[in-house]
Amino acid sequence: VHYISFSAHADFAQTSAFLKELMPPNIILVHGEANEMGRLKQKLITQFSNQNVKIMSPKNCQTVEMYFNSEKTAKAIGRLAEKTPEVGEIVSGLLVKKGFTYQIMAPEDLPVFSQLSTGNITQRISIPYSGAFSVIKHRLLQIYESVEPPDDAEDQVPTLIVHKRVTVKQEASTYVTLLWSSDPMSDMVSDSVVAVIMNINRDPSKAIASEARMKEETERTAEKVVSALLVSLFGNVKAGEEGKMVVTVDGNVAHVDSKSGDVECENEGLKERVRTALRRIQSAIKPIPL
Repeated sequence: VHYISFSAHADFAQTSAFLKELMPPNIILVHGEANEMGRLKQKLITQFSNQNVKIMSPKNCQTVEMYFNSEKTAKAIGRLAEKTPEVGEIVSGLLVKKGFTYQIMAPEDLPVFSQLSTGNITQRISIPYSGAFSVIKHRLLQIYESVEPPDDAEDQVPTLIVHKRVTVKQEASTYVTLLWSSDPMSDMVSDSVVAVIMNINRDPSKAIASEARMKEETERTAEKVVSALLVSLFGNVKAGEEGKMVVTVDGNVAHVDSKSGDVECENEGLKERVRTALRRIQSAIKPIPL
């Protein structure tokens, strides 16, 4: 007489054999009659008493919490493995997963130790613009710390490089071209440059007027600084005719043109003192002649 079970569910022998093969850290018993589930739980607790296994039989809608060890170890290979890092030193590279192992490698070593390869995405955008390129340069200098022409400026195309990331060219009289290698920082810089150019396009006359106004404000500020420094050196300094300043020392009068640097005075000693002071002040305000 043979016993044949037509049940679609595994019995205790099959379930315990399956769990021995897997050895999971957590076993959750669900979908069963309460008494039978309790018996199965006790047998499994006895069977895995020497193992670090958590066995649970929660009720319906009962919350179950499980904790997993999230620490992973990665092996440095290639160029990154040539030097042992110091304690606390940051190792930067690409994290590559092969099966269940992790490897850290330099981007240049990616095609050597894997079937992958790196690549750069160069983006190019043309923006309609028919104004002067100097207006764009002026606006960019107001926003960014680094706006420079290229080192190898062989052609006559007006070109600027913003933060060594985005190249701005006026290749034609009707549009401006932006070029950059795509990455989060360069994309952000290029977006802001596009916004600046589009803003200039909305009202070019206002942009030009703003540039002229900035120059006037700069000149007025420079005159105030020169006047304040001359007062600190000679005391009696007043505004004269035609934008000149009048310096009076012991009854001797000197007329100073702060823009040209000319000094008019009958007393040669005072004239030379004022001229020397003015030259030093101007070199301090504008150390690099434009």
